[in-house]
Amino acid sequence: MSTPALAARRRTPRGAAAFAVLALLLAAGLLLWSKWLPYSARVGELSGTHAWSGSSVLAGASIEAGSGPSPAAGWEFTKVYALAVWKALVAGLVIAAAVQTLVPRRWLTAVLRRRSRPSSALVGGLLSTPSMMCSCCTAPVATALRRSGAPTAGVVAYWLGNPLLNPAVLVFLVLVAPWQWAATRFVVGALLVVGGSALVARLAGDRVAASAVDEVAAQHEEGRDEGPRRFLPVLARMSAYLVPEYLVVVFAVGTFAGWLFPLGESARSWGVLGVLVALVLGLLLVIPTAGEVPLTQGLATAGFGPAVVGALLIALPAVSLPSAVMVVGALGRRVVGWTMVVVAAGSLVSAGLLTVLV
Repeated sequence: MSTPALAARRRTPRGAAAFAVLALLLAAGLLLWSKWLPYSARVGELSGTHAWSGSSVLAGASIEAGSGPSPAAGWEFTKVYALAVWKALVAGLVIAAAVQTLVPRRWLTAVLRRRSRPSSALVGGLLSTPSMMCSCCTAPVATALRRSGAPTAGVVAYWLGNPLLNPAVLVFLVLVAPWQWAATRFVVGALLVVGGSALVARLAGDRVAASAVDEVAAQHEEGRDEGPRRFLPVLARMSAYLVPEYLVVVFAVGTFAGWLFPLGESARSWGVLGVLVALVLGLLLVIPTAGEVPLTQGLATAGFGPAVVGALLIALPAVSLPSAVMVVGALGRRVVGWTMVVVAAGSLVSAGLLTVLV
């Protein structure tokens, strides 16, 4: 029997608990640095002004609605986006490595694998609220959870819950937007995180990509990726394949962002077509945490109706093309595909709900 396997088997309960506490402290410190302190300061600022300062990531990259493909715009978009999310991405990668190496897999499965899919989704959603990441930055953690054997419902709920149930963004909306926006986001977001994630698991058969199954089996057999000695190698390996593909897809999205976001002034009269366009672009476009706030406010100011705003309040933060690419290797195409479909349906519900409330 190999030495790593013996080490994994000889780990005492006290040692396992110590490693888990280390992972928890590491996660708390990273989130304090990247999320909790900055958002606390932002809440204090908005409490005094009740007006959002700053522009959307599209405006920051000087991308105009309907403009043609531009590699220069793609590069500028990538820079603006990277500057906005780099802290959260670092936190996501480090936390993901800690999940795979420091937290015993049996503990993760015990927490997330419940008797029913909705129960697993509820736990995953609750675990997501403190981290408050965008869909891309939480993708490494979702990948680590799935590769550690966590069930589909819990992992998808964690992935969706980070952006949709982000308590800081809900407070931002309460402070700078009509109350109906925050109410719609919370109600539809909670429905998607719990009910939608359970539905995705049911529709996809709770399957995981074959490559991920093989990797998890090999890790269990050989004792790999467990223990603090594996932390840096796992972090390096995860960064080496996730970060490059992430940046490439973000660059591609930025290059074609003018086409992906054709909602100029002429689109105000599109009616139902405008809502469908908003839904599709929301599923593809990548934004930093709270990036939907200035973007939807800008559209509302330009005369777009509540249906378009409601669709984007869900579709924009929930998923994106880069985040889907990042998690597909662990979750599988069926799970990612059904997640996109369920989010699209939730966006339509959000459009209808906000229209009724307003």
